[in-house]
Amino acid sequence: MRPASPLVALLVVWGLAGVAASLWAPAVLPWQGIGTMLLLLSIADLVALVRQPTPDVARVMPEAWPIGVARDVALRIEASRVQRVDVHDLHPPAWQAEGLPRRVRLTPGTVSQVEYRLRPTARGEAVFEGVQLRLRSPLRLWWQSRMAGAPRRVRVFPNFAPLTRLALLGADRASRLVGAHIKRRRGEGTDFHQMREYRVGDSLRQIDWKASSRARKLISREYQDEKNQQLVVVLDTGRRMLAQDDTLSHFDHALDAALVVSYLALRQGDAVGLLATGGESRWMAPQRGMGTVDALLRVSYDLQPQPVATDYLAAATELSLRQRRRGLLMFVTNLRDEDIEDVLAAVRMLQRRHLVIVASLRERALDEVLDAEVRDHDDAVRVGATARYLAQRRAAHDALRNHRITVLDVTGPELPGALVERYLAVKRDGRL
Repeated sequence: MRPASPLVALLVVWGLAGVAASLWAPAVLPWQGIGTMLLLLSIADLVALVRQPTPDVARVMPEAWPIGVARDVALRIEASRVQRVDVHDLHPPAWQAEGLPRRVRLTPGTVSQVEYRLRPTARGEAVFEGVQLRLRSPLRLWWQSRMAGAPRRVRVFPNFAPLTRLALLGADRASRLVGAHIKRRRGEGTDFHQMREYRVGDSLRQIDWKASSRARKLISREYQDEKNQQLVVVLDTGRRMLAQDDTLSHFDHALDAALVVSYLALRQGDAVGLLATGGESRWMAPQRGMGTVDALLRVSYDLQPQPVATDYLAAATELSLRQRRRGLLMFVTNLRDEDIEDVLAAVRMLQRRHLVIVASLRERALDEVLDAEVRDHDDAVRVGATARYLAQRRAAHDALRNHRITVLDVTGPELPGALVERYLAVKRDGRL
């Protein structure tokens, strides 16, 4: 309960009038009378405010939220009498809101709706505590803050909006949409697909001579990439993935990219699994079918990187025990030169059975420093230090490549296209 500005203004005027009344005795009695009337009036207004019923509030919003994507929230407010209220939804504090607070006039028998937009900034579970209403007294002398509505829990997932766009496209167009540069080979692969009439450009080894002699025209065998293979995305949840690029951390970029390549792999008929290791650990064995996307989202939506060092050898040992069948392992991390010995030992262990690809995320700020204009000594030192760091980083990657390990050196936005392109290249070359 708080006095409103009109009551404060009346009290100030009454106080100044008391100063004047102290200088002129006949004015004291009227001044006291005015004060008594003001006191009774404010008490009556306060009682009326206390007796006002709290409006009913219902919140309409989605249960699942993609991180970084603004969604609409509606507050439906119903009152039994005419009221003027200020409305503010107690959404998670770190989320970005547009359109709050709002002042609305409520009338009985109608439902007033307050709409605003909200953008989540972190994955995991979040709580909406309730709706804060500030009611005003009939004479506007007091206002009171009240809570309405019920608390509500929601879950914030990785940004699944790109997956809904990819679902409307063919596999080739979807792959190009995420930035993959695909080299197609018509009619070639490892699994037989169909027999068809010869086309210009088919290789001679595709021609089925027995079928051609029976049909008295050239018939080609058409093959497709082998299905039911295994893809496991390994995500580093250690301190390296805490690096920030724009509004997302490296781990958020990695998780988004993992969902994209997993979705396309599932469309190709492969099984997809996930291992999170380093800080917080999660494991999902490879599964087939498009319902696997929902399983991936449920397993990973609240994963967060931790400020701890990643034990690459322990991760390789765990994965070797869990994943017995040969598969493609995509390990997404942020490599430093001091990590190379452990990473090399871990990858060599996995290479005995699996095909391993290491994706090393690079901060875009490093590229921006090199592209910036050098104006003074501090800029020169910054550019020199950045160039040296990147040179050490390239040397570390080359050390892995010397052992025939595929390394992708990309920024967060480039990661989805790079993973998809490499996955399709592995499928196209039949390396599994």
